[in-house]
Amino acid sequence: MRLNITHETQYDYEPAVETAQHMTYLTPLQTASQQLVSHRLEISPQPAQSSSTIDVFGNTRHFFSLQELHRQLRVVGISEVVTQASTLPHNEVGWQAAREHFRYQAGSVFDAANEFVFASPMVPQHAAFAGYARASFPPDQTLLAGALDLMHRIHADFIYESQSTEVNTPALQALTQRKGVCQDFAHIFIACLRSLGLAARYVSGYLLTQPPPGTIKLRGSDASHAWASVYVPSLQENPHAATTSSLWVDLDPTNDRAGCPSPGEDYVTLAIGRDFSDVSPMRGVIHGGASHRLTVGVTVEPVVPMTQGGGQSQTQSQGLFQSQGQSQGQNQGLGRR
Repeated sequence: MRLNITHETQYDYEPAVETAQHMTYLTPLQTASQQLVSHRLEISPQPAQSSSTIDVFGNTRHFFSLQELHRQLRVVGISEVVTQASTLPHNEVGWQAAREHFRYQAGSVFDAANEFVFASPMVPQHAAFAGYARASFPPDQTLLAGALDLMHRIHADFIYESQSTEVNTPALQALTQRKGVCQDFAHIFIACLRSLGLAARYVSGYLLTQPPPGTIKLRGSDASHAWASVYVPSLQENPHAATTSSLWVDLDPTNDRAGCPSPGEDYVTLAIGRDFSDVSPMRGVIHGGASHRLTVGVTVEPVVPMTQGGGQSQTQSQGLFQSQGQSQGQNQGLGRR
């Protein structure tokens, strides 16, 4: 599936901002099931400095600074990707064997997935997460079957409710109130797995949505999405068994979907990290602008080949949608599903 993504973030400041530095994660990843065809970032006003680097998790991180007085900042990420269908692998690694894989043993080979076993800024350790997770992980359960069961339970037990939480709502609070949005469900899922000594990471991205029957899809009516990945290590307990590779399996408790390496071809992977704090689409530090209004609009749409105009690929979109929010202090731009 070939998809176009437009992610627009706009800040309106009062009073004007004198200087600012910002960081964005708006470049989709290259993965086994996703090819990045093109990407560009449009920033207004024009930055005084701008650069891109690859962070420790392999994401593209873009920095820019503004040295002129401005009352508005507009950042638009425009990307085109080609995605592929995913499947669930058959894997018999037990969850307890996977947990033992991460316990320290002198002379053992380091596994980079270790960094996703421990608590992180937005995914703390707490007995409540372990208590909720245990029902999905009896002693003889495989890791993948347990993770799938946990995903199904969160999808069934929790209510998706927009505006029920904020970007910085603690995962423990969302667990207690049994409602939230995709970011909360991903954090809860990750916290449950880590509480058992398993490796899990946060995935930010997008999901192609369809409008209700009889309506058109409004431009900007989509939102950023979030899900999680569980790490299944390669454990060769039987020397005569076929060799298997370690893998990450994506699970989306918001929509109860899973696959490897993504939940489906209608998903676009943007960035991966320990939790949302590692991959916020946009954040910054400003001098001035005591208050600001944040507007975020996201559009995900298939590239539709057109027979006219030389056979060039074009996209169809109609209308305009904008979601607004009031906030102060450190900037964090996010549209959520």
